[in-house]
Amino acid sequence: MKEPLYRRVNTRARFVHHDHGGDYRHQRTTKRERASDLTRGPMGGRERRGLDYTPLFRFLLGKIGEDWDQVRDEATARLDSADPIYWLVARQPHERREYVRIGEASYYSGLYVDDDNRLRAVRPELGAGDLEPSCSCCTHTFNGVRFTKKYRHPL
Repeated sequence: MKEPLYRRVNTRARFVHHDHGGDYRHQRTTKRERASDLTRGPMGGRERRGLDYTPLFRFLLGKIGEDWDQVRDEATARLDSADPIYWLVARQPHERREYVRIGEASYYSGLYVDDDNRLRAVRPELGAGDLEPSCSCCTHTFNGVRFTKKYRHPL
């Protein structure tokens, strides 16, 4: 059996944000809603934390030009859920994007399936030198390669 196309991330490390909502202590003695309660979501939701799908994205980028059915079947067999595949691969023509932002500063080529059932990049000539970082504090990457342009402060 091949390795999975995702990896577990340490979610107990310091400074790892878990997207938790408001605190119960703010609602137990009052009937009015507080600002921290507005972000509260349902308990035990479907959101999964602590998974990194970078191996999947590299796998998909390496399969450009190959038969989509074979690529999709291999990817779904090595994943916990097929949903992350479609973060990069557009299902419909109107969903196609030149690039897709995953996380805070990681960008990947947008993909689609052509009429011959082949996986293709929406804009194959796009590279790390074509995009500009949105801030100076993060390391921005495109398909795993650092941006070559420097951040320009908007004045």
